[in-house]
Amino acid sequence: MVKNFSYNLKKIRSERGVSQQQLANLLFVDRSSIANWESGRRVPDAVIMSRLAQFFNVDISYFLSDEEIETPNVIIVDDEEIILSGTIPVLTEAMPNASITGFNRVSEVLQFAENNDIDIAFLDIELGKNSGIELCEKLLSIRPVTNVIFLTSYPGYSIDAWDTKASGFLVKPASLEDIQSQLKKLRHPVKGLY
Repeated sequence: MVKNFSYNLKKIRSERGVSQQQLANLLFVDRSSIANWESGRRVPDAVIMSRLAQFFNVDISYFLSDEEIETPNVIIVDDEEIILSGTIPVLTEAMPNASITGFNRVSEVLQFAENNDIDIAFLDIELGKNSGIELCEKLLSIRPVTNVIFLTSYPGYSIDAWDTKASGFLVKPASLEDIQSQLKKLRHPVKGLY
């Protein structure tokens, strides 16, 4: 029950664009309570659960449903580790239910793609001696329904990027708002994204 409740609360709060602090203020609880509920560390009492259902205009059973939880598989590929370590937290905030894996070697990405579905791939265009555009083509030949979003420091590559079957193009450093905007424009639907 705890896993379902935490997943369903986080999902509906994200879908409705309500921050943890806004929800806490409305329910007269501390923001850390919301964080604990969403992480599965705690479950609110019946009174609070009733308030949640009323606020989100859903039946209380919504929070207790045991529908299968989908975890989108997301990768980010960049040859600079500092970019990976700086971008992964932003991606995690934009897609709290996703499994996000960083790579800095093209060979590792292709091996991963052979064995795993990939819902979204954020690709740098200049990957040392490799090309992100070529990686996009190889990745899509292995996993055709992957949503590719190019993430680069060079806006001049946008024309080449649009010649691929990519879903989007972002200039580094990508903000949370930029990523959220691109996620609304994906070519292929992704279940469990939010």
